[in-house]
Amino acid sequence: MLPQTKDYWGLPEAERGKELSKLGLGNDMEVELQTLQLPVDYREVKQRVARIWEDLQPQLVVHVGVDPAAKAIFLEQCSKNRGYRDADIRGFRPECGVCLPDGPEVIASEVSMKAVSRRAAVQGVEVAFSRDAGRYVCDYAYYLSLHHGNGCAALIHVPPLSPWLPASLLGKALQVLIQEMLEEIKKARAQNQKLSLCSSSQGESTGGLLL
Repeated sequence: MLPQTKDYWGLPEAERGKELSKLGLGNDMEVELQTLQLPVDYREVKQRVARIWEDLQPQLVVHVGVDPAAKAIFLEQCSKNRGYRDADIRGFRPECGVCLPDGPEVIASEVSMKAVSRRAAVQGVEVAFSRDAGRYVCDYAYYLSLHHGNGCAALIHVPPLSPWLPASLLGKALQVLIQEMLEEIKKARAQNQKLSLCSSSQGESTGGLLL
């Protein structure tokens, strides 16, 4: 029996979480989908994201944030460490606008967002690829997840709910996107295992078992 995959979603509105929970992730019974909401609060987000990774050890974390100006769904490839100068709902700003003082300037997701955006098809919804997630709490949470999860995280920016994008259609789009992201994670891990096997066969011989 394979261990279950746990995916945690930072959903901007409870309605989105309800739609996604109702749909699930199709027939993939190896995946356990759980939804939660994160506050627009830098300090609280920092604590909660760390707890998710330390306590629950999910294989993939997907954050979903609303971009009021967006006309399409954007898949964010990477997150940046600096430039968080806008205050959160409590008026707090990270010191010097930095997420992690000793962190790298940019962390990229193990998921190829360009590949996902090309393959994912939901009638009536445009999906685009982005390398600039902005500098607010969504991107801040994304950077922390990429850091704690060694790149096994994603950020999806969605437009506000509207007549052309009701909750049911957005829920379907998120379902399709996460299915594609899980496939990308599987591919990346398979490639890493292949590279590890190749490197171990180059130098001194190693003991092992063939099962």
